[in-house]
Amino acid sequence: MTTIDLTEDAFSAAITDHPIVLVDFWAAWCGPCRSFAPVFEAASAEHPDILFAKVDTEAQASLAAAAQITSIPTLMGFKDGILVYSQPGALPAKALHELIGKIRDLDMDHVRAQIQESDPR
Repeated sequence: MTTIDLTEDAFSAAITDHPIVLVDFWAAWCGPCRSFAPVFEAASAEHPDILFAKVDTEAQASLAAAAQITSIPTLMGFKDGILVYSQPGALPAKALHELIGKIRDLDMDHVRAQIQESDPR
């Protein structure tokens, strides 16, 4: 699967409609973003069951602000609609592959229980 471009209107549906989603927040003027792009694209070809999406922070400034993006590139990982990873910086291919494995292996019942425990309501 190739990467898709996400807009503010499509973001929520993309996150909830796919079991695992990786989102690369980037900008055309960002050198590290341009370096990370082929790594992200190659991973998308290796993992067709994962949605790989990109958000152009210049074109989608309100989405980037809502996601509290302060540095680019920032990679976010979602599993079952829950944000499970968010970190700025370009990852090398090996680190991205390891991250994908860790996201796949997450016990989401455990994650949901942790979220519920930390919610004071």
